[in-house]
Amino acid sequence: MKQHLNTLFVTTDGAYLAKDGEAVAVRVNKQVRLRVPLHNLDGVVCFGRVGASPSLMAACASRNVTISFVDPNGRFRAAVVGFTPGNVLLRREQYRTADDLEAACVVARNMVAAKIANCRSVLLRAARDMSDSSLERIVQPVLRRMAEDVESARRCRSLDQLRGIEGGSADVYFGCFSALVAPAAREFQFTTRNRRPPLDPFNALLSFLYSLLAHDARSACESVGLDSAVGFLHRDRPGRPGLALDLMEEFRPFLADRLAFSLINRRQVAAAGFRTSESGAVLMDDATRKTVLVAYQKRKQDELTHPLLGEKVSVGLLVHLQARLLARRLRGDLDAYPPFLWR
Repeated sequence: MKQHLNTLFVTTDGAYLAKDGEAVAVRVNKQVRLRVPLHNLDGVVCFGRVGASPSLMAACASRNVTISFVDPNGRFRAAVVGFTPGNVLLRREQYRTADDLEAACVVARNMVAAKIANCRSVLLRAARDMSDSSLERIVQPVLRRMAEDVESARRCRSLDQLRGIEGGSADVYFGCFSALVAPAAREFQFTTRNRRPPLDPFNALLSFLYSLLAHDARSACESVGLDSAVGFLHRDRPGRPGLALDLMEEFRPFLADRLAFSLINRRQVAAAGFRTSESGAVLMDDATRKTVLVAYQKRKQDELTHPLLGEKVSVGLLVHLQARLLARRLRGDLDAYPPFLWR
């Protein structure tokens, strides 16, 4: 089991990371603002215009500490990683499964079915939290449709068909979002999911949380010896961590969407904390970004009982456990990949 360690998030524009003995020193205007021992870190995420020294990159790579560079929206740009710790037999089986479209669909359909089921749980809990009987008229038909989509995904035999089921289910799911925003937070209007760039505060918040989750999923894949670039549902594309995107699907609603609703409806973030750039992209200000990062890290410290293992684990450890279960499936130790289902 992988030990769940801390991730260092650097959000100050113009910051520079350097190696200071066996620690990371974060410098702003040539002044050391923070010093963190390398052995306390599992990853470093740099947002926007943040630099790092070659000696620090080498030290992090040798200690399996991933440094990720993302833009101010949280979109992944690049990463510094060391040698992959996994064995070659596992990766060869991963590649064989990915090349066999039927075998890839068998793995991917469990991930998609779990994602849709977890999306239903988000809608159920959000509607319950608002205690508004008028929402039943909006949510109930969507819940019925999504229940059918779960069963369709489980029976699916084609990746193209599976993507169609997932896309259609996502459309009706996101179609409920505006109704689930509390009346006091109506400035967070949501009409449709948009990205690259996000065009409203709600989408900017979702994109940022998804990028954080993608970083964790990529680290989980690499830590168990899987190739994060070769996915089953998300096919090969230069620069895209396909398997990490596959693995995070079942966690998007549970960890990112649910947290977004919590931050908005509890008024922990405000629309004033977002601005629209000249290109039309909506960006978070530094204070809002820090609020979201703190909430995300705090959520990862919560504990629950893993539905398959029956053990108490931290939320932040879940994606690492699922990566290990996927590796066991590829090795033949499990008959099927058991996805995470939020009860």
